[in-house]
Amino acid sequence: MGRELYDAFPEAREVFSLADSLRPGTSGQCFNGPDSLLAETVNTQPCLFAVESAAAAVLTAQGVRADMAAGFSLGEVAAIAFCGALDLSDAFRLVCLRGRLMQEDAEALPSSMAAVLKLDEATVTSLCQEHGVYPVNFNCPSQISVSGSTDAMTAFSAAVKAAGGRAVPLKVRGGFHSPFMERASRSFEAELRQVAFRPFRIPLYANLTAEPYGDSPKDTLSAQICHPVLWEKTVRRMIAAGADTFIELGPGKTLCGLIQKTDSSVRTFCAASAADIESICREVLSC
Repeated sequence: MGRELYDAFPEAREVFSLADSLRPGTSGQCFNGPDSLLAETVNTQPCLFAVESAAAAVLTAQGVRADMAAGFSLGEVAAIAFCGALDLSDAFRLVCLRGRLMQEDAEALPSSMAAVLKLDEATVTSLCQEHGVYPVNFNCPSQISVSGSTDAMTAFSAAVKAAGGRAVPLKVRGGFHSPFMERASRSFEAELRQVAFRPFRIPLYANLTAEPYGDSPKDTLSAQICHPVLWEKTVRRMIAAGADTFIELGPGKTLCGLIQKTDSSVRTFCAASAADIESICREVLSC
């Protein structure tokens, strides 16, 4: 992932060079994997950050400007840098720490995640309460991701099926955005106390509140690790604030799909390749 951007744009090469200078081997992991290595949280987070930030740098150089921003989970740290509140190097260091802390919690408290499909929020929440599982990512209508212990998830998945839904296991190493990550959240908060944030140049909508970041970015960013991602609500509030075009930065089209399921009237683009960048510039800059 990210190799096409690296080959085609000097701005992307600058981002990957910075990442490699702070964490040697990052670009190699992005470009070559293998999947088993990238699946480790300590690697997943800095690699995704590098690809997302490279795409952002390329679009910025092409003249594409955002009026507001949001980032899903670790993407929120990349979005903080994009919005000018942190230098890219400081944000990258924080992402590396975040990935390590969350992997440590995942190894200390074995847990997993699943995406629940075809059930409404009330039903999923009720089933979670019955089985000691946590609803953590409110992605879009009829799709909520949950976190739980290995034993609890087995019984929970069976209950979801009995209720007419489907629980799809996620390829992650722990129960993120839940109380399983409380120690990581506290340790991350302590590190954030040493970091100086600047004012945001554009509004950044927070996973924690589905509202633009306020005067306590450190509290918001640390609490995000062990609290739900309010993505559907975030998208709706951004649309209400005037957003009619969303550009997903980084590999894949997952967020574009969630946004379309939330409100199909808006335009969505992904920015993972040179062809994607060309299409975005043609469609967005011509408006």
